[in-house]
Amino acid sequence: MAETEFNATGVRIERFLRSLTRAGQVKIKGGRFELLTSYGREIDSAPVDSVHASKPWFAARDRALATVNGTRYVLTLGQRDPAARDSGAAAVRRFLDAVRSAHGSDARG
Repeated sequence: MAETEFNATGVRIERFLRSLTRAGQVKIKGGRFELLTSYGREIDSAPVDSVHASKPWFAARDRALATVNGTRYVLTLGQRDPAARDSGAAAVRRFLDAVRSAHGSDARG
């Protein structure tokens, strides 16, 4: 089975109330989940099957939560094109689907 891959750039990554980067990158490749700064420096990474991702009910449509190594990050996806209203919500759906399918592929085989 092909491995799940996801790549999003221009992602605002926050930990608690502190912004770590406004133009970061989220990658899922080769069974690894990575959060990177705009310069490509690693913020955090872990095997994708140990990452918990969700969409909080209280947040905007373009936000997702990711818990990596016990640290909770708020990811604001799709903020590159403010004119396209669904770009953030669609990016969040793709992100959550990628994490779920990576968990499912590990469980199946």
